[in-house]
Amino acid sequence: MMGEAAAGVIQVCGLVKRFDALTAVDNLNFTVQPGEIFGLVGPDGSGKTTTLRMLASVMRPDEGSIVIDGVDVLAQPEQAKRHVSYMPQRFGLYEDLTVQENIRFYADLFEVPQSSWTARVDRLLLAADMAAFRKRLAGQLSGGMKQKLGLICSLVHTPRVLLLDEPTTGVDPVSRREFWQILYSLRAEGVAILISTAYLDEAERCDRLTLLHAGSMMYCDTPAGLKARMPGAMLEVVAADPRRALAVLRDLPGVQGVLLVGVGVHVHVDAPQRLASVGAALAAAGVAITTIAQVEPSIEDLFVALLDQAPVEESA
Repeated sequence: MMGEAAAGVIQVCGLVKRFDALTAVDNLNFTVQPGEIFGLVGPDGSGKTTTLRMLASVMRPDEGSIVIDGVDVLAQPEQAKRHVSYMPQRFGLYEDLTVQENIRFYADLFEVPQSSWTARVDRLLLAADMAAFRKRLAGQLSGGMKQKLGLICSLVHTPRVLLLDEPTTGVDPVSRREFWQILYSLRAEGVAILISTAYLDEAERCDRLTLLHAGSMMYCDTPAGLKARMPGAMLEVVAADPRRALAVLRDLPGVQGVLLVGVGVHVHVDAPQRLASVGAALAAAGVAITTIAQVEPSIEDLFVALLDQAPVEESA
């Protein structure tokens, strides 16, 4: 596991946030290293946004500590903000300003001289495929382009830590790819990136990630390490009628769970040897099968399986 023994540029210990009787974040512990993309993964209501708001000094925790680049965020929030850039779900672009004017506004806000940010922004605009749109009003940009502009504005002061709250929600596939290309370039520069996402396929892009459920950390590991924890085996069934296949398999002995995936069904079984009985059950029910095989579980498969177990993981 990456940098486990090191202190980390982000250190979160015992983080708790309550809203009346609801515990939105429950005893989170993790570290993020320089040059690491660390994902907070989970459904709505799992505590992702609340966690990021506490790290960004927008909200104070009820318990726990946060240290960013050696600065105690709770004791010195203004000093910590100099090291951090936070991009919330709705980033504050000014729609009546052009792309270039928005960038200049944020550069002035962070008191960054033009000589320091011009070349960097030129590279970022090129990577985002937005170099030709400098004079376009932000209000006339697509959703994906707005998100990429928000990221560029977040980076004008060269932060050591980047906090991103579901930045690709609703973004088209091409813009998502370009967005992640920028993140990879930042990782190569040593920036620590903490990103929340509800897209479980996007979690595969992270160096490490933690699965959150109801404010609690379930597991924290690399994507490969998490998949290795998957109990039993995952079978993929491609059938002419996947919904009927799902109905047949749902209550079959040894089946832990079933999930529609594209034109097929992922079947979580307690042992690989169940493949034969799964095939036989479908055949007996008259379900036409194209293929049936054991496959590597996806992060989505893993998350669904672990929700059934719902353990709480040790600190990471």
